[in-house]
Amino acid sequence: MNSEEEASYRLTLAEGYLKRAQEAATHKDYLSVISNSQLAVENSAKTIISCFRIPSWSHDPSGELLEVKEENRDKIQQRIGSDILNDFKILALFCRDLAPEHGRMSYGDPNHRIPPREIATPQRADEALRYAQQAVSIAKKFVEKWF
Repeated sequence: MNSEEEASYRLTLAEGYLKRAQEAATHKDYLSVISNSQLAVENSAKTIISCFRIPSWSHDPSGELLEVKEENRDKIQQRIGSDILNDFKILALFCRDLAPEHGRMSYGDPNHRIPPREIATPQRADEALRYAQQAVSIAKKFVEKWF
């Protein structure tokens, strides 16, 4: 695997999903904001993971991201500094928080027969978009300094 090529690909995906989320926000399409924000956060984490190994297909790569951080702590600190390690924790929290939205924005809440559009609130959309913006920024900063 060419880690620089994979990281670039994942970052391109993350930026694309962020752009879609931002466009959806202008139309108050909260479902699309949340869905695309979740994918932006997921791919931001996978951007960093791919610098070290092949990311899994999970919608919650938080565990992988934290493993990569611990396994490569010294190398990361030497190359980039220790501040970025806190960003990894923040990104992992965003992943963990938004991962369930992947299914919820596709299927709703089948147990209570609530369709996705009724679950997607303006508040959750705003929060998800903020997460996505910060996640893409973290991934971009890491890749620029790593390579």
